[in-house]
Amino acid sequence: MSSKDVILGRVRAALRDAPAPGPVPRDYRREFPAADLDVLVDRLVDYKASVRRIGSEQVAAVAREIAGGTVVVPEGLPVAWRPEGVLVDDGLTPDRIAAADAVLTAAAVAVAETGTIVLDASPDQGRRIITLLPDVHIVVLRPGQVVASVPEAVARLDPSRPLTWISGPSATSDIELNRVEGVHGPRHLHVLLLDS
Repeated sequence: MSSKDVILGRVRAALRDAPAPGPVPRDYRREFPAADLDVLVDRLVDYKASVRRIGSEQVAAVAREIAGGTVVVPEGLPVAWRPEGVLVDDGLTPDRIAAADAVLTAAAVAVAETGTIVLDASPDQGRRIITLLPDVHIVVLRPGQVVASVPEAVARLDPSRPLTWISGPSATSDIELNRVEGVHGPRHLHVLLLDS
């Protein structure tokens, strides 16, 4: 018998006479206020992300300008948004993805209250690896994808999909609070918020 089995056996024995847990209420916060795009922009800028409000016809040109080089895109990204000469992720190797200058994706939802963007690996967002290896991540957001709060975002998401929650560029701090960027993903996050 392993140590794990011993510990779990002790937990089960201790809980044997405990009452069954009651149902978890799931009816909280069902009325959601309209999302405030200015709040989202403020939060993203506070997290050191760059935000531009543009028309959908400008996505390819702005993405090319930001990337300044090779751009990886997921297979399902709209063709009109793709800059010329992109690398379409059709199973690219990690080395090839890491060598790219930027990645351009869409998003599943964004939370104004927290300045968080959520990816769910849909065809226009692609595999998680393409959003973690390049140094620059460019995300295209439609205004209808922006919600006011986390509960509203969770209500829109499919929990069976792989979710990536992004709140600004990748950063971490050591015990002395020295901020280091790019440790766990892109050092630069650019959000292209489309006009409604």
